[in-house]
Order: sequence, then structure tokens, then C-alpha cells
Amino acid sequence: MAPVRLATMTHNLPDPVRLTRHDPDRNMARFYALTLEPTLFGEVALLRTWGRIGTRGQVRMETFAEANAAGATREKLERLKRRRGYSDRAG
Repeated sequence: MAPVRLATMTHNLPDPVRLTRHDPDRNMARFYALTLEPTLFGEVALLRTWGRIGTRGQVRMETFAEANAAGATREKLERLKRRRGYSDRAG
């Protein structure tokens, strides 16, 4: 993924990532979503949402002064979740 760049008043942030993990033997159906959004103060917020599919889940927000730092953290979390069995496909 290319570095995340912020222009004045125009934010070129990557699309949100939504990953799922299904394991019928363990009655597991989970989701994990990562989104980068601009804040009102010129920072970038990384929103992480996770939980059981069909629920609102939990949300954690972390703000970064630099868009590249937010993008790097997003990529790291995405790699970690993919290693744990999450994927783009539903089911």
C-alpha cells in the first residue's frame, strides 16, 4: 500500500478494511474493521471496530498527528488479523 498522504482540506485516505472470521465448529463468526478518518484538528483517527457478526461490536479510536503513522498502524493490525485467520471473504 502506498503511503497515506493528506492534502490541504482534501484527505486521500485508504478505503476501510472489513475482515471476517468463521469457525462453525467453535460457533465463531467475528468481524474486525479498520478505518482511517480525518479529525477536526488536522490529525488522523484510526477507528477499530470488532465483535460478533450481527452485533454493533466494540470501538476503539486512536489519533495520530501523522497520516503515515496511522497508515502504518492500520497495515500492522490488518496483517496481524489476517495471520489469525481473518479474511476479506464472507463465510
